[in-house]
Amino acid sequence: MNKTAKRILYTVIVLVILGIIIYPKLPTDDPAAAVTASPQSKTLTVDAKIVSRVELKNQVSITGSILADESVVLNSEVAGKVEKIYFNEGEKVKKGDLLIKLNDEEVVAEIEKLQYTRKLNEDSEFRQKQLLDKEAISREEYETSLTTLNTTVAEIKVMQARLDKHRIRAPFDGVIGLRDVSEGSYLNPGARIADLYKIDPVKIEFSIPSKYISMVNAGDSLTFTVDAYDETFKGTIYAIEPQIDPQTRSLKVRAKASNKYAKLYPGQFARINLILETISDAMMVPTIAVIPELNGKKLYLYKNGTVNSQSVTTGIRTEEELQVLTGIAPGDTVITSGILQINQGSAVNVNID
Repeated sequence: MNKTAKRILYTVIVLVILGIIIYPKLPTDDPAAAVTASPQSKTLTVDAKIVSRVELKNQVSITGSILADESVVLNSEVAGKVEKIYFNEGEKVKKGDLLIKLNDEEVVAEIEKLQYTRKLNEDSEFRQKQLLDKEAISREEYETSLTTLNTTVAEIKVMQARLDKHRIRAPFDGVIGLRDVSEGSYLNPGARIADLYKIDPVKIEFSIPSKYISMVNAGDSLTFTVDAYDETFKGTIYAIEPQIDPQTRSLKVRAKASNKYAKLYPGQFARINLILETISDAMMVPTIAVIPELNGKKLYLYKNGTVNSQSVTTGIRTEEELQVLTGIAPGDTVITSGILQINQGSAVNVNID
């Protein structure tokens, strides 16, 4: 391309750019375009809500754990060979049911021996009593025979208590877990046999911040969910720890919940919703309507076609609303949109929610 052609090309490009810049600024005969080009001031339209009194539930969401109502590790107080197992893993048992029997032949034989000794001592005591009545022996001699008899009776009771320890029974109604012993195995004192759980009802343990201590009482209701079910369960607080944890500054609380259908298991994670109090006449406004200020908070009210700024004090916050304690009254119209575009005295149109 020669120099003349290049000059022509550059000139055309410059003219095109100038045309793009200048053309929109040229006057036009199109009335619609003229209207568009001449901006007019318009009255802002905003959303608003009329204040009324509603019921407000002051509630807190916390997490906790499911616990068994009662639980115990079954073990033996004495050593011995497991002679018989009377339960199946995972089954329900009743209080007093025989679960494990240890070999007790030695203890039974000892009791039998003592029974014979007692019979001899009873006969001896009887004869000594007759002789004492006839004043043929001294009272000291009689009391010696009586003491021997009583000692034998006490030894039988001791051996009977030892025999009972060879029979391990359920201490309460519940569900027995997986066992760690088999028939024929030797069991040492304290060795784990299985766990026994009472899971109807279950306990729910959780902690709440200490600032709520005055709002939580035994008898209060709560609801909770667990990951395993798309279902809400109900519980009732029955006990509160009488000491605040100095590390977390929280208060430990326990509730109970029915577990009739065995859906809840000890160790489950629970999401708890606790209602602290119910306010029957709360004034609620959308959170977005309240504007923080240096010395407090304010919102905008709609009165006679214009905007009025109003200082307020607030209380409980929910997910979308905020309780207003002072500054407004039922029937007031609170502006809920366009907050950044309005000021005191602005003229607005409103859409009432």
